Order: sequence, then structure tokens, then C-alpha cells
Amino acid sequence: MAQVEATTERVVAAQPDDVFDALADYTGTRAKLLSGHFSEYEVREGGDGEGSLVHWKLQATSKRVRDCLLEVSEPTDGELVEKDRNSTMVTTWRVTPAGEGKSRVVVTTVWNGAGGIGGFFEKTFAPKGLGRIYDEVLAKLATEVEK
Repeated sequence: MAQVEATTERVVAAQPDDVFDALADYTGTRAKLLSGHFSEYEVREGGDGEGSLVHWKLQATSKRVRDCLLEVSEPTDGELVEKDRNSTMVTTWRVTPAGEGKSRVVVTTVWNGAGGIGGFFEKTFAPKGLGRIYDEVLAKLATEVEK
């Protein structure tokens, strides 16, 4: 099994604290940011950053659906980590200053991929597909916080 990694980033015209707060707001803003690839969204515990437990299904392809139960932590300022209880998948959101009134948002997802030929295809194509999904989420984030 090889580790698979997908990273997407975007500069948003909003203060880092405002951007981070929007990402960490699982009971309000976060649901509005999700693309059509996400379904069955539900906050099961908490709802504001650290200590939240959030569920959703992620349909990465027409045949591949991941049932995710995510434990949320905030290990450092500007960093939100979502660890999936159902798999090895970990998604890290980092929000840092990017100039006057701007923020850089980087989202990185890593997981242990399959072995063999399936693993080769997963490592080759999954990061691109997940990158497109998170690019859509980041675009919605920008629209939300740049109001």
C-alpha cells in the first residue's frame, strides 16, 4: 500500500481568522461549501472546530463512495485536521496570511491506497479527482467569505 496525497490551494480575499472560522463552522457555513460530491452531511458532536464529529459520504467517482466519520482537531493556529474513523484518510486545512486582507487556504488529504495495479491507478488518478472536488469547495469558500 502506497500513501496517496492530494493537495489544492487558493488565495481568498478575506482575513485568515474569518476564513478559518468559516471552515471550522460545521453547523453553519461548512455545509454550504460542500459540492454535489458530498451527501448525508450531519454534525454528530460539537460543530465548531476542535472536538466536532462530522459525517458525510463523499462520492469521488460514479462507482467510489466513501462513508466518512470525521474527528476534528486544531493542532496549531490556523490548522484544522479531519481524521476519518472509517479509514486512514486525514484531511488538513491550513489558513495562513497571504498579503493585506488575503488568506492562503491549503487543503491536503492523505490516505493509504490500495496495492497492486489498483493502487497504481488510485495513486495516479485519485489526487486529480479529489483536487477538482476541493477546488470547488474552495471556490464556494471564497464566495462565502469575500461577501
